[in-house]
Amino acid sequence: MYQLNEINSENFNEKAIALYNWQRFHIPVYHEYLNLINRNFTVDHWTKIPFLPIQFFKSHVILPESKTAEIIFKSSGTGGIRSQHHVEHLANYEDSFRLNWKRTYGPASEKCILALLPNYLNNGDSSLVYMANDLIQSGIQGSGFYLNDFKKLRDQLLFNEEKNIPTILLGVTYALLDFASEFPMPLRNTIIMETGGMKGTRKELPKNQVHEILKSAFTCNEIHSEYGMTELLSQAYATCHGIFHCPSWMRVLVREASDPFCTVPLGKRGGLNIVDLANINSCSFIETQDIALTHNYESFEVLGRVDQADLRGCNLLVAEV
Repeated sequence: MYQLNEINSENFNEKAIALYNWQRFHIPVYHEYLNLINRNFTVDHWTKIPFLPIQFFKSHVILPESKTAEIIFKSSGTGGIRSQHHVEHLANYEDSFRLNWKRTYGPASEKCILALLPNYLNNGDSSLVYMANDLIQSGIQGSGFYLNDFKKLRDQLLFNEEKNIPTILLGVTYALLDFASEFPMPLRNTIIMETGGMKGTRKELPKNQVHEILKSAFTCNEIHSEYGMTELLSQAYATCHGIFHCPSWMRVLVREASDPFCTVPLGKRGGLNIVDLANINSCSFIETQDIALTHNYESFEVLGRVDQADLRGCNLLVAEV
């Protein structure tokens, strides 16, 4: 249909509308949802495309009719029922994360990639683990996963610092906090990237507080963040000030928290809607449960989660499997 590296600001609207017109007829769950809300019609701009509530990834198989998945990614499951993303072509995901990572951080082959993702490794079927493993395989010597072996991770970081090896430490938030508490150390050649979430292991903390703790422990100026989820095949990265930036094939806008069909102006907070054109054979138009503030259609801040009591129009198909 298209190559992700071909999408830019000039042709994004055209590509998004073309994919919407295909998915609204060929993705049965999306087709039925649009019919139920009486919005299965053509649009002239991507901001007018209806978004599918993310909860449907927990209750339905979202694929084109008569197609099967090459791989099924599952969420961590901390909220009960696990979301499942049935990916018809794994290459769509690989193209997305490889291209975006290279654009943001340079070739993985020039970095030592260290992954501290214990809960994801334990659960299995994680898209984040798949991505991290791919980057690790491309990374320089010393790249690898660290489950609970903090001493081994410390030793690798100290070695990399001594040898001036450019390093990226990618970790789930609670594990990074645990590691920082046990082994604080100055890191000058290491980018620390948190993927968010306490995964039920401790009390949730505001992101800015988490970053201050990590900056203090590792004597660094910035903590990077990754915004990704099972239901998306793309990620947004925040390299400073907690502002996430989308790849060229991804856009965001904000809706009224109490009205999923009403968007709010840029600079106002509300529920986050995401267009991810890497989701070619599932659904590219996702209504998330995050509260966000958009700076423009390609950058945003995450402020929290939508109050479940405010959700409307999101359970039309939940009972139907």
